[in-house]
Amino acid sequence: MMYKWLKELYMRLTDDRYAGEKQQFELALRMIRHEARTRTIRECTGLSDDRIRKLYCNYFRNAGSTGIRRRRGKSPQQVTFFVKSSVNQLQSTTLVALYQSGLLLRIDADRGVHPRWPRPDVTYGHRVCQAFETYCLLHQDPKLDFEWAWSLLNAITRSGELYLASCSACSFAYVQDVCALDRKCCPSCSMLRQSDQHESAQGR
Repeated sequence: MMYKWLKELYMRLTDDRYAGEKQQFELALRMIRHEARTRTIRECTGLSDDRIRKLYCNYFRNAGSTGIRRRRGKSPQQVTFFVKSSVNQLQSTTLVALYQSGLLLRIDADRGVHPRWPRPDVTYGHRVCQAFETYCLLHQDPKLDFEWAWSLLNAITRSGELYLASCSACSFAYVQDVCALDRKCCPSCSMLRQSDQHESAQGR
């Protein structure tokens, strides 16, 4: 009886281990398709750099998927990229809204942004991928690649370099750099004003 119980326990533990590895591999492949950096993939999956490299070679490079590149080094860190134009600012704001709906962050009553995950894991990685994939569907010309999207999530929840400002015209919340001048105008209103000014200039 004890032997049977020990055998069943071993089988359950083995199945759980393989299931866990399967989830790690699936996430790694999903992130490789988005050209995530090795460091980012390792942070979410726990896989070693060597295993990630082998996955890329086996499933992409050796399979003829040469359009997918392997990026090295750290994720981009320049937060000015998110607000350098109205388009970038609007798309960054879209991603933050998707992160909120994916339970990756929490926005309080004062528009303060807080992380909802103590550290990245497999579930966290899949939710980031889902948010990024939805963002790409919403915008015909996405300005942020996966690594910029990853950096945005960290910058607005942990580094304190970005915050959510409020538009004086429509009260819409938008991503803003703490070191930049805030004109209290969201990217949508800004783009609308630019369009009106352009039409006015053409009508003269």
